[in-house]
Amino acid sequence: MTLLSVLHFPDKRLRIVAKPVNKITSEIKQTTKDMLETMYKEHGIGLAAIQVNIHKRIIVIDVSKEGDQPIVLINPLITTQSGEEESEEGCLSVPETKANIKRSEFVTVQFIDLEGKDKEIQADGLLAICIQHELDHLEGRLFIDYLSKLKQKRIYTRLEKNQRINQNLKE
Repeated sequence: MTLLSVLHFPDKRLRIVAKPVNKITSEIKQTTKDMLETMYKEHGIGLAAIQVNIHKRIIVIDVSKEGDQPIVLINPLITTQSGEEESEEGCLSVPETKANIKRSEFVTVQFIDLEGKDKEIQADGLLAICIQHELDHLEGRLFIDYLSKLKQKRIYTRLEKNQRINQNLKE
């Protein structure tokens, strides 16, 4: 397996809309393994292919406490959603940033599994939030897009400053 590089905001590649996966190939299966390894290494609970500069409609998730129940969703689509809940979210692509975001409380998602079979899951709680968060990535959206323009600007400025500092430390 290979650790992948996670793109960080404000990288414009995070704004690309992902393309559907037409066929489950050995390359797609390897990509999902690499994404899972990267997600676990980065201490995340979800990762969209866009975040590692792969422009396919693939997300991986593991919201279990032990980190041993990975879920792979290919070409995911929310078919129903209901309720509303607000919770604190963070993102591997927007480091050191958390914000309260309103999402649907319940979702039903259709997707293709790694065997190429059509599947459907119903989710609530953290899993529902994570699915919606990762699906946003596939559409070129970030959780910070739900915040005011002022808050977005502050985050951008802080991350840009941190990036400059980190670059200077490497030189």
